Amino acid sequence: MNIYNEFKTLIVQALAALAADGAIPAGLDTSKITVEPPRDPAHGDMATNAAMVLCKAAGMKPRDLADQLAARLMTLDGVDSAEPAGPGFLNLRIARGLWDRALRSALQAGASYGDSQMGGGEKVNVEYVSANPTGPMHVGHGRGAVFGDALAALLAKAGYAVTKEYYVNDAGAQVDVLARALHGRYLVACGAISQAEFDRRLEAKEYQYGGDYLVETAEILKSRDGDRWVAADEAEWLPALRAFGISEMMVLIKQDLLALGVEHNVFTSELGLVQAGQVAKAKEALETQGLIYTGVLEPPKGKLPDDWEPRPQTLFRASQFGDEVDRPLQKSDGSWTYFASDIAYHHDKYVRGFNQMIDVFGADHGGYVKRMQAAVKALSAGTAHLDVKLCQLVKLMDNGEPVKMSKRAGTFITLREVIDHPGIGKDVFRFIMLTRKNDAPLEFDYAKVTEQSKDNPVFYVQYAHARACSVQRNFIEAFPDADVSAEALAGADLSLLADDDEVGLMKLIAAWPRAVEQAAESHEPHRLAYFLHDVASAFHALWNKGREHTHLRFVEAGNLPLSRARLALVWGMVTVIASGLSVFGVEAKKEMR
Repeated sequence: MNIYNEFKTLIVQALAALAADGAIPAGLDTSKITVEPPRDPAHGDMATNAAMVLCKAAGMKPRDLADQLAARLMTLDGVDSAEPAGPGFLNLRIARGLWDRALRSALQAGASYGDSQMGGGEKVNVEYVSANPTGPMHVGHGRGAVFGDALAALLAKAGYAVTKEYYVNDAGAQVDVLARALHGRYLVACGAISQAEFDRRLEAKEYQYGGDYLVETAEILKSRDGDRWVAADEAEWLPALRAFGISEMMVLIKQDLLALGVEHNVFTSELGLVQAGQVAKAKEALETQGLIYTGVLEPPKGKLPDDWEPRPQTLFRASQFGDEVDRPLQKSDGSWTYFASDIAYHHDKYVRGFNQMIDVFGADHGGYVKRMQAAVKALSAGTAHLDVKLCQLVKLMDNGEPVKMSKRAGTFITLREVIDHPGIGKDVFRFIMLTRKNDAPLEFDYAKVTEQSKDNPVFYVQYAHARACSVQRNFIEAFPDADVSAEALAGADLSLLADDDEVGLMKLIAAWPRAVEQAAESHEPHRLAYFLHDVASAFHALWNKGREHTHLRFVEAGNLPLSRARLALVWGMVTVIASGLSVFGVEAKKEMR
């Protein structure tokens, strides 16, 4: 049950009735009407912008239209008052019984509370992480992994058919760099060169990857192949070590993802697309639309990108689709650019039936957004949409001090090191990553995220769930023969919940389905973290209120009807917390230790 959607429907019906009476024009576009809680609860239970968004098309002053709509709504059951405010907003107060009905709906729905059919089963592809297969994941990858995973779960809850995808960048020059560094570690493992010689070559930039993780990989290679590649020419060992290195790095990456609770549905290989001729096919698809030409681009300001040349190249008319300039697909030597492979990948998604695509990139890929959106528009003739979400960097701290670099990775802190840090684990990491909007910087302080206080959002929310479970245990102890099933609680006499804060929590519980739909529509799962914090805060306030005023305690000995009603309220809160944490991939704890 989404009580806000129900009232939007009632408002649209009221407008239709006004049109039938000739009070307003027929056929007004009602798609931009919203119904939401007012910013100030003193103004009522709900506010709608209907008069504001329709007044121009109706040829009326907003306040006049609001007055007519208010009069019509006041004839409906469940509407206690409808008061125009300001330039044309309409504030509603609704009957208490509707909030009771919303709470019963939450209890009956259980874990599915907040599920929506908004998406209508539309296919959505969410591509996230897609770290280069050159080493273990770092904490920045972890933020993108959590964001993408939570967004996919959120969209699924909102009724979309979601595919979670990882794009393996295994065709670029970076995998050759990996293979050469692996070969150096392999030579050390075989005794062909000393560690000092490897370090000298690393210092001289002959090797660009020096992390200790390649020591393990080289030992595995030596166990498999012996000294086969020691005296071999580079032309012979490079492709073999490239394939081996990619395979082993993807094992590491998948292990890191699994430790974070992330599993993808599909892994797509860039090399596989290239070898299957998909890049050429994507180019042909653009050529048939007259969007490919040969030309020389002006040099960009600042640092020159890898794909710019002062010679004729094969160019895509990206500027026709919102990009600043046209973009090269092939260099003067005929080799494909990175962009060409990425176009082929998105063309492959489109061919697979995805008109809705979401890419989760690191903040350093901001300059790539417009060109990819231009390519998707061109390839789909405007029928497909690409939303690119950029994840800002994570600043790792410990008691306010920056965390030192990892020896294992060499130049960065691995994701696994953070997850395995005492007191953290995947749940803490995942929740904290979602406490800020994806494009806002985030500070992750080991000390703060592990402390048990109201200043730690993951503890605060999980503690609310655990406290609620203790309320249930206290209820069972006080009334051992009472039924505590969701069905029984849904049948409680909720009119006994008379305190303003009890009703306030009930209204928050009723707002959960709306919060899910809004977060899904905006592709912003962090909104749910804020909502869960608000729900937990309202519950903790009630708990503390009961400690000060014994008549407001959740379990009142000898008063089964009131205790059952309050347990129903508490369990409605549990339903929201559990529903939200499931979207985040975080455990709803029954006890805190």
